[in-house]
Amino acid sequence: MLTKNKAWTLPSPFDNKGNYVISLSQLVRWMSVKAEELGVEVYPGFAASEILYDENQIVAGVATNDVGIAKDGSKRETFQPGVELRGRITLLAEGCRGSLSENIITNHKLRESGQGQHQTYALGIKEVWEIEEGKHKPGSVVHTVGWPLDMKTYGGSFLYHLDDRQLAIGLVVALNYRNPFLSPYDEFQKFKQHPAIRTLLEGGTVLQYGARTLNEGGFQSIPNPVFPGGAIIGCSAGFLNVPKIKGSHTAMKSGMLAAEATFKALVEGSSMDLYWENLKKSWIWDELYRARNYRPVCGYYYYQSP
Repeated sequence: MLTKNKAWTLPSPFDNKGNYVISLSQLVRWMSVKAEELGVEVYPGFAASEILYDENQIVAGVATNDVGIAKDGSKRETFQPGVELRGRITLLAEGCRGSLSENIITNHKLRESGQGQHQTYALGIKEVWEIEEGKHKPGSVVHTVGWPLDMKTYGGSFLYHLDDRQLAIGLVVALNYRNPFLSPYDEFQKFKQHPAIRTLLEGGTVLQYGARTLNEGGFQSIPNPVFPGGAIIGCSAGFLNVPKIKGSHTAMKSGMLAAEATFKALVEGSSMDLYWENLKKSWIWDELYRARNYRPVCGYYYYQSP
């Protein structure tokens, strides 16, 4: 926990032992090669922009977006129309607040038939640094709460020591902050000036930077992930573990469960509801259930504290 000039460690429930600290982007690139070796077709650089339906209004696939469109909407010489990708089962894995997933959730009222609560979101800003050898602790993980955010703003930071003197550092800020002048980016810059952080970064170099949104609703915000013709997996369904700020493991497991249900649906003609049933029996459900009150309690504490 951070104040403006000091830092305190918190109790052991926040320990993170026995796991691996890796680059997710490198893992995904490696997995895409393995998938293609198994015959999977991967289309990098093409975004799905439209849900396709059959004559019975059952989802039958997606269409990619048109490319080669000028700012004024006209078609350039490089214009290429979108392509229809059809299948008997469509699995949506768009990440946090995927446009097609949200369309499906709304149209099929999946939030109401799931846990029922609306989803909430946060913005995470991240940089990858190369730091000095003496300050590098491979495998070390640090999460903080408190400063520079005030008592009415929920959020926290993370630091992951990777290989080759690399450090991933970032700040997550809930998007329901009350101060209209608050800038998550500026708060991140302020965070890096904290004595405990500044000494770690001094003499280092920024290699990469980026940002992304996160689902923060947790267990209470999980929708029914099954719709006619397919299912929703990963962060599109809100499987992020809020206190751990981790969702990759739950995303992969949900994909495995959806794949098993899809195989049975295609071979045996069973319902994709099997995915929803098995999800509730899996460790995903247990893990998110145990963490279900973390975000609501933190919100209450932040808003009620003087």
